[in-house]
Amino acid sequence: MSRSLLMIVGLFGALCAAPVAHAAATGEAAPAFSLPTASGDAVSLERMRGKVVYVDFWASWCAPCRRTFPWMNEMQRKYGDRGLAIVAVNVDKKRADAERFLAQVPAAFTIVYDAAGATPSAYGVKGMPSAYLVDPAGRIVAVEQGFREEAAAELEARVRALLPAK
Repeated sequence: MSRSLLMIVGLFGALCAAPVAHAAATGEAAPAFSLPTASGDAVSLERMRGKVVYVDFWASWCAPCRRTFPWMNEMQRKYGDRGLAIVAVNVDKKRADAERFLAQVPAAFTIVYDAAGATPSAYGVKGMPSAYLVDPAGRIVAVEQGFREEAAAELEARVRALLPAK
């Protein structure tokens, strides 16, 4: 075979063997993470085992994220004492961008930062906002791409169903 043909065959083989990004899906274990808050404290998904966790990915430039924050604030207020933990993962490259957003749209839940993008990559996030509802055993039970007000009541019902009865 000619040298060029061997290079093409080798390149094709390498491409076929390359790992394909996998999106975290319903029924799977939620990918682990440990990320810092603004104060530098680490928040670990593993340490939240036993709680219902709503993991939300957001960015300051995301217009729909401005609508998700009031909903997440309400969910945290209603269900935080029953075992719901909301963790919003900011993916902005510059922390100042996130801080400006939060000054306008405050959060009553945990905010963590992942400027490197490792966590959204592990979850296979394709757009903002994206959210993953994780049960007390650490399994993903729902995946939300975007935010639709008409789906909020159904999502709230799923959260309630996972929480212990009052």
